[in-house]
Formats: sequence, structure tokens, C-alpha cells
Amino acid sequence: MRYQRMPIEAESPEEKGYETIKYNLAESSVRDLRVSDILPPTDLADLVLAYTHHRGDPALREAVVSDSPGLKPEQVLVCPSAATALFIISTTLLAPADHLVVIRPNYSTNLETPRAIGCDISFVDLQFATGFAIDVAAIRQAIRPNTRLISVTNPHNPTGTLYSEQILNELIILAEETGCYLLVDETYRDLNFQSTLQPYVASQSERVISVCSLSKAFGAPGIRIGWLACRNAKLMETFLAAKEQIVICNSVLDEAVALRLLQRRHEILPAVHAHIRANFAILSDWFAANTDLIDWNPPGAGVVCFPRVNPALRIDMTSFHTRLYHDYQTMVGPGHWFEQPDEFFRLGFGYPTSDELRQGLANIRACLV
Repeated sequence: MRYQRMPIEAESPEEKGYETIKYNLAESSVRDLRVSDILPPTDLADLVLAYTHHRGDPALREAVVSDSPGLKPEQVLVCPSAATALFIISTTLLAPADHLVVIRPNYSTNLETPRAIGCDISFVDLQFATGFAIDVAAIRQAIRPNTRLISVTNPHNPTGTLYSEQILNELIILAEETGCYLLVDETYRDLNFQSTLQPYVASQSERVISVCSLSKAFGAPGIRIGWLACRNAKLMETFLAAKEQIVICNSVLDEAVALRLLQRRHEILPAVHAHIRANFAILSDWFAANTDLIDWNPPGAGVVCFPRVNPALRIDMTSFHTRLYHDYQTMVGPGHWFEQPDEFFRLGFGYPTSDELRQGLANIRACLV
């Protein structure tokens, strides 16, 4: 494995220090919860600090698939974060002699772990001009005899694009026809604030692996709980073997909090969605008022978008990000976090309060004019 640090992590708010950022528009999640928001202290008193079920707490796995009738609890592997799940998938399915097709931009782990493995990678780059649409024909053309995995995210990070059922079905058919596996990183699925939540894509085929977590929609990245789901029993056994060699099992404390969150999802998510819709309206009005400076493709889901500064402005984007952070205590995610030009940046609108978002957007404008 050839590890290399990812810019999105090396330059992250937690590395810079949250105390240095007043207007945090770089986060791709909603505001963080406290344990007391969801779990009374008495609930922890009787927890036995033992090894947990290697596949994850049975009640937790049942809660994960409660909104996906096509999946069973035994088809879920709970992991210490979605990032761990993605690592398990890549290291299980890919070797130096294998080939991966991955859409880009993408979350860095979906790019860097395969690079660390040393396999061949074909990138299918999404285009701003087409609304970051997935070109299934381009993915088909990129497939080779040794292709093991097609990797996509839906809702998409960093653009917030929500792909249609037709596109996903075409990708499933492509995976089945070619004998590849289709990885669908669904980390933002519970943030479909404008549409009805759909079952995990893994519920539709044994060739699909879905990944999700509690970090983004539930504001609980600190408990490090995510999962992967797949109907292929043999592959799931191999994933379990990988998890056992990495961590054996999850934290009993983390799983207890995760279970309570999922049990209360119908209480928690409506308020989250209402906040996102309010901030989305603020964001939409701001972009409409600043078309001379910046353009965007409005996101269909999630809490991020990936706008582009007007190239005609000829702004030094390194200076822009430096000034935004140092002079205005405001942060966004520059394009190079996603292997894109810095005229793009990821703007998160789920984490800040409405007032913080308004001021953060005003600060962005002040650095552009």
C-alpha cells in the first residue's frame, strides 16, 4: 500500500482548528449533535464494554435496512465509519493487476485508496456544462477485461447531484453484463430534502455494494459508525474477514448511540431537512443575485454544491482562499480537494446557521469583487 495524505484531510477545518473559523462553509454535514441530545446518561450505565457482534449489533443492522425492503440485516456489515467501509471494499476487490472505473470529482477515499493499492484507474470526469451528469456510455467504454469495480456516489459529493433511477438501473445492468461490481457511495441518502427517500441501490442486485453512515445527515461524525450492504453472501463473508483483520468489531458505545439515532430518525430528520431547505433558499437567492461573479448547478440532494467562479474574472484563486480564511474567518472546500481547478469549490450549506451562511456568502462576494 502506497499511502499519501489527501489535501481534503490535511487542509480540513479540524486540522486548521475550528476555533480559527467563524463561518464554516467547508463542512459536508449538518451541525454536530451532543450525546445528551439523543442519549440520556443513564442509558450508558449498563453497557457491557465487551467485544460486539463482528457484523455489527443485530438491532442496529435491522434499523439500517428498515427502509429498504430488498435488504436483510445479515446483508449489512457495520463498520467504524463509511471511510472504513470504502477501504474494506477497495482492498477486498482491487489488487495491482486489477482495474477500476471511477467518476470524478469524487470523495478522496474513493480515489486515493485504489491509488495506494496500485491498480489501474480510469476516470470518467463529470462536466459542469452538463450538470455533472453521469455518462453511462463513457463508463461502458472505459471498462476492460480486468475491470473489477465501477465507483459512483449518489447523491454526489461534491456537487449534490442526485442521479435518476434510470441512470442507476443502467449502471446496474452494465455491472451485471460485464461481471463488475458497482459501488454506490450513498453517504448523503438521508439528506434527500427535496424528494422521497429511495431504498439502497444494493437492494436491486447482487452486483451492487451500497455504503452509508451517520456522519452527514445525523450530525454524528464523532461516533465513527457507517456500513456497507450487499446481497452477495460470499462477498459479504470476505468483507467480514477484512473487517475482523482491521478492527475485529466496533465500539459498543458508538453502536449504542448509532442505534438510538436510527430509532429516532423520524424525529431527527424532519428538523434537519427543514433547516437545509431554509438554507438552500438563502443559497439560491444569493446565486441568483451574483451571476456575474459565480455560477452553479443547484444540488438535488445533500448539503453541498460545487459552484464555479466566473473564469472571465481572472481571479487568483489561491489568494481568494487565503484571503477568505485569514481576513474573513470563512472556509470553503477548494477544487483541488477533489482534483479539480480551484475556480471550483465545495460550498456546504447544512452545517452553518442561517445567519452564518448569509455572512459567509457575503464574505465570499467580498473576496470576488
